[in-house]
Amino acid sequence: MVAAATRLQIVEAADRLFYERGFEATSFADIAGVVGLSRGNFYYHFKTKDEILDAVISHRLCKTRSMLEVWEAGSEAPEERILSFIQLLVVNQTKIMAYGCPVGTLCNELAKLDHIAKARATELFDLFRHWLSRQFIAFGRQADADALAMHILMRSQGVATLAAAYRDQVFVQNEVENMRSWVAAQRPGTPFFPETFTRQPS
Repeated sequence: MVAAATRLQIVEAADRLFYERGFEATSFADIAGVVGLSRGNFYYHFKTKDEILDAVISHRLCKTRSMLEVWEAGSEAPEERILSFIQLLVVNQTKIMAYGCPVGTLCNELAKLDHIAKARATELFDLFRHWLSRQFIAFGRQADADALAMHILMRSQGVATLAAAYRDQVFVQNEVENMRSWVAAQRPGTPFFPETFTRQPS
């Protein structure tokens, strides 16, 4: 039990450091320092940083699946479930403005490094993509459910990228409202109206 708890501490510390500093810029010493382990004790749990990365991705996948299950249990309406995903931009706004999207930043960094784990990191996006697609199917949009899911992912990543660049809360909140309106417009039989941009001066 003690070993498992220590391993989890290492993974959670690495997860935070990879997000805040980046995978490449984070060293074994950085992670060990946060957890308070000697080098020998640290190597008992992980021999390489790639092993830690693999554990971090597994940890994120597990947390994401749990979150999606909570959203599934929390609402019978697919539209409300989709809005839960969009609302993450507000819930995590402070961290996103400081560091970007945790999924997007990791995938981008591993792609630039041509790291062997880049495809596995993309599984995090795949989880959201397939889950969102299922919600749009339940929403009555079977024919284009995957395209709609990818559209939501694209928009959320764009908002996260610009939020980190500009640190603009008004922008994030306005874009979330625009995305909510867009989701409502996807109901079968709903007339299309252009999105209304309510941008206020900073």
